[in-house]
Amino acid sequence: MQQESLIRITDVGRKYVIGAEVIHALKSVTLNINKGEFVALMGPSGSGKSTLMNILGCLDTPTKGEYILNGIRVSEMSDNELAEVRNQEIGFVFQTFNLLPRSSSLDNVALPLIYAGIGRDEREKRSKIALENVGLGNRVEHKPNELSGGQRQRVAVARALINNPSIILADEPTGNLDTKTSVEIMGLLEEIHSRGNTIILVTHEEDIAQHAHRIVRMRDGLIENDYPNEHIKSISPRLKEMQDKGADFENIE
Repeated sequence: MQQESLIRITDVGRKYVIGAEVIHALKSVTLNINKGEFVALMGPSGSGKSTLMNILGCLDTPTKGEYILNGIRVSEMSDNELAEVRNQEIGFVFQTFNLLPRSSSLDNVALPLIYAGIGRDEREKRSKIALENVGLGNRVEHKPNELSGGQRQRVAVARALINNPSIILADEPTGNLDTKTSVEIMGLLEEIHSRGNTIILVTHEEDIAQHAHRIVRMRDGLIENDYPNEHIKSISPRLKEMQDKGADFENIE
């Protein structure tokens, strides 16, 4: 079966002019990511991975090259057009959670639906389901300061999924979490991937990257290596249990 391309980046570069200095954060990057892939994007500080992440997330535009996301040519879009693509096509999960501190879990998850023009009743219904799907059905009215770090990240994951985006972009999603909670969040991302979602995981941690099925390593504004992960670290306990029972992963509810 032919795989369907979700992201196509061709000869993308990004330079910044700071005073008299020109910094080439990305020199020339060509990358294809198919629907349903789980990709880890890695690299040391200064490698260009953060710049590439910002371009993939439509938070920045390339200086040169072409970016096509789910059939949409985004390389030369205006800021307003980029904002619309971000809301419709991309779900973000950040290291710092980026939750509104005075809003409930329900309201935090519903935020992208407000920008999408969805009515209040439908927003509430969909947000409750999203929270139940990440194991927080009993925390819908809790504010971020009433939740653990892992629970806050689960709220962020539910928010990322609420608009049924083409891609989940997770930027160091375990960076502020302890080891046990990091494993739980990676297990959750693995379950989400098993349902067919495309995930791009930006991380500098080798053990976290090993959960991905493909690893792209960057250095000096270029892709240094791009290969399938032949030693996927683990799957979530729930998936492991289902695998042991011979369950059909394509029909996980």
